[in-house]
Amino acid sequence: MRLFGLKFCVVLGLLVVLTSAFRPPYAYQIAVLKYNGGGDWYGNLETSLPNLIRFCNDNLKTSINPEQAIVEVGSAELFNYPFVHMTGHGNVVFSDQEAENLRRYLKAGGFLHISDNYGLDKFIRTQLKKVFPDLDLVELPFNHPIYHQKYDFNGLPKIHEHDNKAPKGYGLIYNGRLVCFYDTECDLGDGWESPDVHKDGEEARQKALKMGANIISYAFLH
Repeated sequence: MRLFGLKFCVVLGLLVVLTSAFRPPYAYQIAVLKYNGGGDWYGNLETSLPNLIRFCNDNLKTSINPEQAIVEVGSAELFNYPFVHMTGHGNVVFSDQEAENLRRYLKAGGFLHISDNYGLDKFIRTQLKKVFPDLDLVELPFNHPIYHQKYDFNGLPKIHEHDNKAPKGYGLIYNGRLVCFYDTECDLGDGWESPDVHKDGEEARQKALKMGANIISYAFLH
């Protein structure tokens, strides 16, 4: 019995090694930003970003790890991820250390995408001022390259209706580089979710995924 158990463990260990050896390497991993303040940073956590990663790997031929990471604003681990996604409905609070860490990350070449899940807007604007006191969010024109990567858009697609307002795409531009893209009145992250979550039609989901792919493409190429 012991010998059989030992042989089984050896075989199992060998399978693990072989599986690891033949696992395809990924060029990048991207992350969801975990923040303090009581807001639901985990909104859309289960399927949203994983679906977008799968869409990008299939259609843009990117090499993004299918497993999303979760990273805290103030963590040194932030610098491991070229692209970080943030969402939620409620309050956001960055400490001075967190704001400084995020500022250094963005200055160093990182990219932050924020998707207002409805209710985030009045909080995130204040916190972004902590990150870049001298910068203002500016609405990006429809001819901005972020709307014209593999997929062409005349501004952001409207995924969910809240206040009968047009979707808006804003950016923080540091030394001529777009370091943060912020969508509001759009619910882009909701559109990446699996169909059974919000019961969105496939046309709306495809628009959301394509716009998300444009953001990923822009972030990686600029």
